Amino acid sequence: MRYRRFGKINRQISVFSLGMMRCLASEETAIQTVQQAVSLGINHLETALTYGNSEQFLGAALQSDLPMTREDLIVSTKMRPAADAETMRQQINQSLERLNLEYIDCLAIHGINTEEHLVLVQQKDGCMKAVKEAIALGKIRHLGFSTHGSSEIITAAINTDLFEFVNLHYYYFSQRHRGVIELASQKDLGIFIISPADKGGMLYTPSSTLRELCHPFTPLELSYRFLLSDPRIATLSVGAAHPEELLAPLQTADQDFPLTAEEKAVFDRLETHLAAKLGTDLCSQCHACLPCPENINIPEVLRLRNLAVGYDMTAYGEYRYRMFENAGHWFPGRKGNRCTDCGDCLPKCPQNLNIPELLRDTHDRLHGSEGRRLWE
Repeated sequence: MRYRRFGKINRQISVFSLGMMRCLASEETAIQTVQQAVSLGINHLETALTYGNSEQFLGAALQSDLPMTREDLIVSTKMRPAADAETMRQQINQSLERLNLEYIDCLAIHGINTEEHLVLVQQKDGCMKAVKEAIALGKIRHLGFSTHGSSEIITAAINTDLFEFVNLHYYYFSQRHRGVIELASQKDLGIFIISPADKGGMLYTPSSTLRELCHPFTPLELSYRFLLSDPRIATLSVGAAHPEELLAPLQTADQDFPLTAEEKAVFDRLETHLAAKLGTDLCSQCHACLPCPENINIPEVLRLRNLAVGYDMTAYGEYRYRMFENAGHWFPGRKGNRCTDCGDCLPKCPQNLNIPELLRDTHDRLHGSEGRRLWE
């Protein structure tokens, strides 16, 4: 296991973190998973108040026989921004009780996804009053935030200078937040990448096309290497539900060096194949088409089409596409079939894509039964 400095928090954090959203089967399994993670060198254990029994299970695991001391571990939890200080105060105390801890190393304000959330965390007598009290009392040591928001929202949150770390989505197959990564690095925030295997492409179960294009590497290995080769990124989450699910990802836990020539060649092959397969229908993800009068998340819809057509990542596309209109601000925007052919997006697109046609094609390819976020 390799370790990196976690931004201005100035602690050494393992390049892989155990994310406990899926550690919900039983307390016994959760304890075994935590024990395995720590024995393999993971020192960052991350959960949330809203992840079912996850906090209680982690609290039990922290009382078990672990090969690291409490001081060696970095324990993180998340909670949504409350409208008032008293609610936030209750949430903090509830997490401490469930975790059976005297202090939380890292508290993340969970889901700063909209302008309304930004307003909540900047109100003088709002939730941040309770957070600051908890920091003063030693109940919380460091403050950050998690986000599923736009680059603009994330940039604004970072520029409040309230936070020491950020949990965000950034992957090889979704690089929209490149500028956010650079800003967070300039501000010396610890950068924690969430769900690179699952939301980064369902890479535990890749398509045969993707496997062939990535050979001699696996798609999962390449995804991790893309992130670990970036020294600005401190740690990546592994959402293991059972101890054995830690083994495959941690095979790259000591590979935090720059990309090799062979790896670069594979990434070049992926880009060349995508361009050839999509041709003039390839969306470059410039986001110039927004805003859409029908609130269709055009770039994300077309990103999923890029992947489904280019790499046969249809299962992943269906999984993510079904979240539209079903997950609120966690996955904003409407489905492609909501297009009314108003034409507003057409003159904005520098590639002259027939966006309405591509939106309908994506819907036909990827629409299925509704999906819900795991803990809901």
